[in-house]
Parts: sequence; C-alpha cells; structure tokens
Amino acid sequence: MDGGTGIGWEPYEIALLAGGPRAAVTVAVVALHLLGAVETGPRGTLCAAGPEPEGLGPFEGTVLDCLHEPLTVRELVRHTDVRLALALARIPLAEHGMLGHPWLRPTRGARRHVEFWRERHPLPVVRHGLTDDDTLLAVALHGDAALRLLLPRFALRTGLTDRGAPAGTVRYSLGRGGFPRRRDAYEDPVTGDGGGTGHGDHAGGGSQGGGSD
Repeated sequence: MDGGTGIGWEPYEIALLAGGPRAAVTVAVVALHLLGAVETGPRGTLCAAGPEPEGLGPFEGTVLDCLHEPLTVRELVRHTDVRLALALARIPLAEHGMLGHPWLRPTRGARRHVEFWRERHPLPVVRHGLTDDDTLLAVALHGDAALRLLLPRFALRTGLTDRGAPAGTVRYSLGRGGFPRRRDAYEDPVTGDGGGTGHGDHAGGGSQGGGSD
C-alpha cells in the first residue's frame, strides 16, 4: 500500500473533504486494518497490534500511536493528538483552496472535485481483485456504502457502520451535491466546537483487498 490514489491527495485527505473528521479517521483506521496494525476488542474498541508498519504516513501514525490503549472510533476522533493531526491535515488543503471559512469547510471548488472523483471512481460492484489503495479510495469517497461492501465484518465490529442497517444505507443525510449533513462533522479546528449544519462526515485485504475483512 503506497497511499497513491491517482487523484493527488492521500485517502484521508480526500475523506476529510468528502465527509469530515470522522471520515478521515475512518480511512486511517481502515488503512491500519489492511496493514494488520490494529485488532478489534470488546465494545467496538480498537488497539494497536504488532510492530508499527514501515512507511506509515504521519496521520495514520498518529492514529496508531493513540491506539496503544483501546479506543473506539468516536473516542479517536475526539483524542487531542488526532484533533491536532486533523488540524495539520487541513493546512495543505486550505492552501490549495479546498477549505475555507467558517470552520474550514470544503469550498465550492472542493465540492466539485469530490463530485468529479466520485463519478470517475464509482463504488465497486465487488471487492474481489481490489488493491488496498482501491479499497481506501472507495471508503474515502463512498463512506458507509463502501465499508458495507468491502469490509462488512470489520465495520460492524468497530462501529463504523450501524448493525442492522440496510445495505447501501448511510448514517448521514445527503445535502446539495451528494454531501452529507451533520451538525458535528465540521468543527472549529481550534476549539473543537461544532460547525452548525454544514457538510458532515461521512477494508483485511493484502495487496489484493478481496480477502477476508
């Protein structure tokens, strides 16, 4: 897994634009799962497993460091170190005009880019034959629908998807341009306060991600 998406951004950056902080953390967790760097525990928790993989990016590395104690994904998103990593991840996106005020939400240009990427990279029909990079891009762009298709057991065990929800259902309502709406998805990067009703948040494999999840 080299993190290449053919888009020019890392999967967690694409997820941050497409779905907000939780989506970015979800993609990082999925990346660690594909690398065999995390294991699931009781009550939807995750914990680091084994040595740290080589070549791990700084964002994923921060998430892994936080998992030396069992945490849920919700707790990860609120962790001080992860919030700092998210703030740092926003900087290059903002510098390229992808994020703007208030609360560094996706700009109109960013929304157009995400819509274009979703059209160019539709949700896979099956998971067989997908590389790990394909899987990460699908999760970054298509959220819960990709998780249910590509990593159903892992997503349920970790609370990334809701148990019993129909296939293809997402946990957020879609707004203009197919973007989710959640009150807490885009937060003030300094205070952590929610950003009103703006755009919101919206698997293992090996190099051929069609294996067991």
